[in-house]
Amino acid sequence: MKEIPITDIQSIRIGQIENAEAATGCTVFICEKGMRAGLDVRGGGPASRESQLLNPLMAAQTIHAIVLSGGSAYGLGTANGVMEYLEEKGIGYDTGYALVPLVAQSDIYDLSVGDAKIRPDAAMGYEAARLTLEASNYRDGNYGAGCGASVGKIMGMNCAMKTGIGSYAVQIGDLQIGAVVVLNALGDVYDWRTGRQIAGLLTEDKTALRSTLDYMTDSLEIVENKFVGNTTLAVVITNAAFDKPRLCKIAGMAHDGYARSINPVHTSADGDSIYAVSVGNIEADQDLVGALSAQVVSEAIIRAVEKAEAAYGLPCAEDLKNLRG
Repeated sequence: MKEIPITDIQSIRIGQIENAEAATGCTVFICEKGMRAGLDVRGGGPASRESQLLNPLMAAQTIHAIVLSGGSAYGLGTANGVMEYLEEKGIGYDTGYALVPLVAQSDIYDLSVGDAKIRPDAAMGYEAARLTLEASNYRDGNYGAGCGASVGKIMGMNCAMKTGIGSYAVQIGDLQIGAVVVLNALGDVYDWRTGRQIAGLLTEDKTALRSTLDYMTDSLEIVENKFVGNTTLAVVITNAAFDKPRLCKIAGMAHDGYARSINPVHTSADGDSIYAVSVGNIEADQDLVGALSAQVVSEAIIRAVEKAEAAYGLPCAEDLKNLRG
């Protein structure tokens, strides 16, 4: 098994755009011929669009794009711009009267980081889709939907940390499996290999990490509105051939990557969601792909921590490393 760039997986393109001043953005995944896709939502506060398309009982067997965006529910109009661009390019489901691009979307809550009045919209979605097909520009860090991402928010933003978007992919023979994660959790982040906390709730002087779960346990405070917590999003991509029901199962197994790396996870304030998509025809064991999906999700979470840069008054992991010397 060897590591490969997420962009080495063929038949899917990834592009993104952000408004750094407003601390928000979007990341778009496009498969021109259509991709088989499943979805598993474990968090209690998702902001999503067309999620029922990925229900195995629904008629559509493929979709054309997935959008991960900031702006919470306000950002769901971003997909309109993606649809407009895809229609112009002749990509979509032919209804006989019009092409209808099938676009699913999930958003994080980043309104507490930058300018809460500026959110991703159709214009941003159109430009992100154009970049995706014409000049794919994916990279890890404070980009796309990860522009305003943060973690460790049980006490609000004063003790939170900056994170971003991260990716990780592997190849075994012809089989490829990768994940892109937008890390925006209420809880803390751990290196799944060592159990060491690498991001999350900061001490009040912002020089060290502490445990969100310990804080919740010690205070026993009932917090009715944890809105600043949501959400961690992921897209797992494989060139293995699976249909919607199997991809839904793989997406569910990939959530083990969240559970290994984020604590607390899947809270009422998080809309934690994972898409699993198939863009190839390689024969592979479903359970192997599911288990490796959890692994690449955990590794992508680490990348989302390591590649983030301090911004909007929020320190990053590199800042803490420098303080420790």
